Amino acid sequence: FHFSETVVTCDGFVQHLSCDTGVISVQSATYGRTSSQICSFGRPQSQISNTWCSINVPVIYKRCDGLRTCGLNTQGLSTPDPCFGTYKYYTTNYICIPAGSSLVCEHETSALTCEHGTVIHIHSANYGRTDSSTCSTGRPPAQLAKTDCYSLNSHTTVASRCEWKSSCSILASNSVFSDPCFGTFKYLYISYSCVSKCKCYCIEKLYCIIF
Repeated sequence: FHFSETVVTCDGFVQHLSCDTGVISVQSATYGRTSSQICSFGRPQSQISNTWCSINVPVIYKRCDGLRTCGLNTQGLSTPDPCFGTYKYYTTNYICIPAGSSLVCEHETSALTCEHGTVIHIHSANYGRTDSSTCSTGRPPAQLAKTDCYSLNSHTTVASRCEWKSSCSILASNSVFSDPCFGTFKYLYISYSCVSKCKCYCIEKLYCIIF
C-alpha cells in the first residue's frame, strides 16, 4: 500500500516533491482555486472568491514522475489561465513507488538489466539537464547553465527499446533523442522497475490485474 502526499504551492513559488525511498509517481496535478482559504493571505476578496476554477497540469507528471526529488518553479510552467483575475495555486498528489535508476552522461551508454523471470518497466526518462552539478566535471559553466532542458521524446524512445525486455542499452546522444538544448552538455536519466513477466491491466497507477 502506498501512502499519498499532497503538496499545495501558491502561484509564483517553487513546488517541492520528494521521496525518502523510491521515486515519485504523480497521481493528480491541478492549477486553479477550489477554496477561498488556501493561498489567500494578503489577497483582495475579488482574487479568491471564484472557487470553481481548476485544470489539469500534465507537465508536472512529465517532469516529476520517476524522480526522487522534484523542484518546479511554477513561474516557468506556462500553464494556461483557467480563471483570469483569480489568484491560483497548484495542488499535486503523489505517491512514492519502489524503482531503480540509471544515469549516464552524454555520449555514454545506459545499460538496464533485470534478473531472470522479470522484465523492464520504464517509469520515466529524460535526456537533457535539470541541474548544474550532474555530469559537470571538466565542463565550462556555459554548458551547465540551462537546467530546464527536457527532450520530449525521451520516455517514448527509451520505452520503445527497453519496455518488457530483460535487458537493453541506449546511447545518450543527440542522434538518438535529438538536441533539446543546443550548447548544453546533457545526460540521460532513466527510472525503471523490474516486474514479473506478465500482462497487466492497471487502474490509476495503483492497482494491477494480472491475467
